[in-house]
Amino acid sequence: MPDVVPSNTAIPRSGPAGLSGQDLKPAGTVHWNLVAPELIEAAVRRGEGRLADMGPFVAITSPHTGRSPNDKFVVREPGSEGDVDWGKVNQPISTAHFDALLADVKQYLNGLPELFVQDLYCGADPSHRLKVRYVLPNAWHAAFVRNMFIRPVQDDLASFAPNFTVYHAPEFQADPARHGTRTGTFIVLNLAARSIVIGGTRYAGELKKAMFTVMNYLLPKEGVLSMHCSANIGPKGDTALFFGLSGTGKTTLSADPERELIGDDEHGWCAEGTFNFEGGCYAKVVNLSAEGEPDIYRTTQMFGTILENVVLEPNGRRVDFADQSITENTRASYPLPYIRNHVPSGRGGHPKNVIFLTADAFGVFPPIAKLTREQAMYYFLSGYTAKVAGTERGVTEPQATFSACFGAVFLVWHPTKYAEMLGQLLTQHNAQVWLLNTGWTGGPYGVGKRMKLSHTRAMVHAALSGYLHETWTDQDPIFGLHVPADIHGVPREVLSPRKTWADPAAYDAQARKLAAMFRQNFEKFGSVDPAIAEAGPKG
Repeated sequence: MPDVVPSNTAIPRSGPAGLSGQDLKPAGTVHWNLVAPELIEAAVRRGEGRLADMGPFVAITSPHTGRSPNDKFVVREPGSEGDVDWGKVNQPISTAHFDALLADVKQYLNGLPELFVQDLYCGADPSHRLKVRYVLPNAWHAAFVRNMFIRPVQDDLASFAPNFTVYHAPEFQADPARHGTRTGTFIVLNLAARSIVIGGTRYAGELKKAMFTVMNYLLPKEGVLSMHCSANIGPKGDTALFFGLSGTGKTTLSADPERELIGDDEHGWCAEGTFNFEGGCYAKVVNLSAEGEPDIYRTTQMFGTILENVVLEPNGRRVDFADQSITENTRASYPLPYIRNHVPSGRGGHPKNVIFLTADAFGVFPPIAKLTREQAMYYFLSGYTAKVAGTERGVTEPQATFSACFGAVFLVWHPTKYAEMLGQLLTQHNAQVWLLNTGWTGGPYGVGKRMKLSHTRAMVHAALSGYLHETWTDQDPIFGLHVPADIHGVPREVLSPRKTWADPAAYDAQARKLAAMFRQNFEKFGSVDPAIAEAGPKG
């Protein structure tokens, strides 16, 4: 049998400068730009997780099984200080504290026996992309970022010159007194130094969302709108965008077998069209089934997919997607090519249709509505969805959640900057905006039922096909929304939420209650174009 030649000696995978640009001098072995099989082999060797049936790698991130927004900070420095919308989302931290934290993290990384480096692109459009270097202590986290971002061709790695660096130290705990953090967990962005330092949490989502925050700052300076949305392209080349918070259906509805997927989460809209920031998808997989979401389910049966916080059956290591004993926020990370009908370039044209997704647990929103430009601006700034009872401790009835631009926790500028850019693009390219309720009908959560996915898909297809553009609509008296009167494949009574309630008076009371929440939330935006402010609920 011939000797096995280590694959990482075949082609240079690092530039001549090594890690000198990151001021790192590791004492241990540095693994440069390993590919998926090598990373999974290393992760198994190091005991970082387990392989499940059919080959996906399973990692547990407890105690953090979601993002830690209260532990995210932005360095307050002269170059960006006047741009940042400071507050609860963008908490300031001093340059001195950041420098102390970064120095300690570098010392920690230098002392580890192994480091993994991944050089990746953030942004499918070469004119607006970042070259990001991730320095990580764990192979599975390296596999995650390799799934999630755009992988350079092998020949480009030897000359790769990063213009952004992410230092990852999941087992390192910050000292709040020394480092200026809130706890031992930290996600700190230094926009001037073009670097991020993340630690005290194993949750992999921080590695991608931190870069999304960076793009939310840099792209608007270039006249490019950064968006928390999924995107796909139809048979006629028509691009569609799907905005929405977690759990509203961005990934599910954009993974349409009749359309090609550009991406499922983060995109830019520039003068040439739309482009994905990423090279992979990060889908929620709680209660995932082959029948309901076949394309996404298929990815969870493939080698190279990373599954976070799922539970394996003891015999056979099959994933039990219904088991939420670790967290409801179970996730799958996989490269875009795992979706058969993806767009290899990660780019599309200017969208003809834009869909705002909300999961209304109050049960009063229509399943689909056609928005005017002013309504589009109002509901984009509002960014509404609802939490349901049981998803968080103390939540016993539906709670309205308003997240500006459908991604407030990732915004750096004031929300109105993104809304103004969206409004200009919608007008310039004559795009139609729709509001789609993927939540409840016939009553609030606990009384009514979740919208059928088959009905939701039929409504999306009707909107994207152009059928609904000229159809007759009825105007909702409380929310002012224009609701199509008839959609093939959807019962007429479903289109009128008041008719799905056993007690119409109870519907009216619930709708007025939600309308008041909208108005109260919108007051925080201060001086807004009166036409936009008037486009909200009237009841």
